[in-house]
Amino acid sequence: MNNIVLVGFPGAGKTTVGRRMAERLGMTFIDLDLYIEEKYHTAVPLLFQRYGEPAFRTLEYAALKEVLEADNAVIATGGGTPCHHDAMTLINSRAHSVYLKFSEEQLVDHLLHSKKKRPLTQHLSEPDLRAYVHNTLAEREAFYLLAHEILTPSI
Repeated sequence: MNNIVLVGFPGAGKTTVGRRMAERLGMTFIDLDLYIEEKYHTAVPLLFQRYGEPAFRTLEYAALKEVLEADNAVIATGGGTPCHHDAMTLINSRAHSVYLKFSEEQLVDHLLHSKKKRPLTQHLSEPDLRAYVHNTLAEREAFYLLAHEILTPSI
């Protein structure tokens, strides 16, 4: 398998960068969230709301295993994907992983101006969003830093 998997915080541009990268490299692009939505005919925020985060993470891990079977694909993961069920180990064993790294301030700015509804941030005020980014990035970055490569993109 010859895949590239993009990891990073929500709002880091994994989908945007992934589409561009796949196009430039002549690869297939797979957005894990869209894959899940198509498979279950339900939006990720609704799955999250309906079943809760633990059940969603189990479903997400199963979907990750499926998309990693693709060949010659750029795969954009959800922000929490690498942090559950030993997913980062799985990603690194089956693909070249790339962490799209941004500062807390950049992530807050991206999330504030994003049109995409994100289950864990969509109802937060700006001060609460800043606290969420600070605390959650502190928890997740150890997983992201396990990536084979770290990029600070300019989007």
